[in-house]
Amino acid sequence: MTTQAVWIQQAVDKLNSGEKDVILDFSSVPRIDGNAVGAIEELAALADQKSVTVVLRAVNVDVYRVLKLLKLTQRFTFLT
Repeated sequence: MTTQAVWIQQAVDKLNSGEKDVILDFSSVPRIDGNAVGAIEELAALADQKSVTVVLRAVNVDVYRVLKLLKLTQRFTFLT
């Protein structure tokens, strides 16, 4: 599992522990790989299931494009 996927898995763990809002800082993420995409999809599904807001902060254009192509952007809130 990549560092990115581990980081996102930690957010999944927070959701599972009952936290109602999760903010992920993507400012140091230049791109995402397949493992990270899988973890993001899992995070989105869990957040939807638990009615939790997940905020992705400082997502760069390349990462945003990947999320948009995968139809994941509507499942998150974005902050610059």
